Amino acid sequence: MFKDLFSLQGRVALVTGGSRGIGKMIAAGFLSHGAAKVYITARKAAACEATAKELSEAYSGECIALPIDISTMTGIDMLATEIKKREPKLDILVNNAGAAWGAEFDEFPESGWDKVMTLNVKAPFFLTKALAAPLRAAASADRPAKVINIASIDGIFVNPLETYSYAASKSGLIHLTRRMAAKLIKDHVVVTAIAPGPFQSDMNKAARDNADEVATKVPAGRIGTDEDMAGTAIFLASRAGDYVVGTTLAVDGGIVYANPGIVGSGWD
Repeated sequence: MFKDLFSLQGRVALVTGGSRGIGKMIAAGFLSHGAAKVYITARKAAACEATAKELSEAYSGECIALPIDISTMTGIDMLATEIKKREPKLDILVNNAGAAWGAEFDEFPESGWDKVMTLNVKAPFFLTKALAAPLRAAASADRPAKVINIASIDGIFVNPLETYSYAASKSGLIHLTRRMAAKLIKDHVVVTAIAPGPFQSDMNKAARDNADEVATKVPAGRIGTDEDMAGTAIFLASRAGDYVVGTTLAVDGGIVYANPGIVGSGWD
């Protein structure tokens, strides 16, 4: 009954922003659990191709670089066209690519609003829409296709840092996850989200450069590891997560529930 509960054997996945950070952790996790192909996309071609080569050499599955900027509709359409040209079915889509912007309230620029909202909310919706056909083609009642949106705990509680568009975008993505889940479950496409806390990445420089200091503000006493993020994504992508629909999992060592409301953790 429980054989291969967390297996991704033979599945095809796409991870946006997969060349580094959380996206790379998830791509590696999928390959480690049997995914046949994991496509990764990023703006910078060299980094994307280097990660694809590294992960292909480390695991039996294939990691394929598609260096495309999905911050525009042209880029989204280009990526979707490339995937559909290569794959009739897509088992897993991870909407991970994102951006952040910090500035004081009175100085916050429109550019810092538009860039973040476009990549963090608009892109996941329109990329999922563009790839709906191969997702539906892969989906069945016995083996649903999966869409996993990467949100943030900043969309659940109020971080004291002045990252207005980032917080709003991640909160919006969490609710968008629920709305898309309600629609797509009828097609056996399961939509969920992950809300990470502090993990080492270029976006979270505090956790990357000052892990010990950040760890003192986390109830679990440490920042997140590659295994923490990969394990959650594997759970949601595999048979184990088939009945988890529309949910956002906080993967944060306890920050959200130890600090409800406005807090002064400053972990980001």
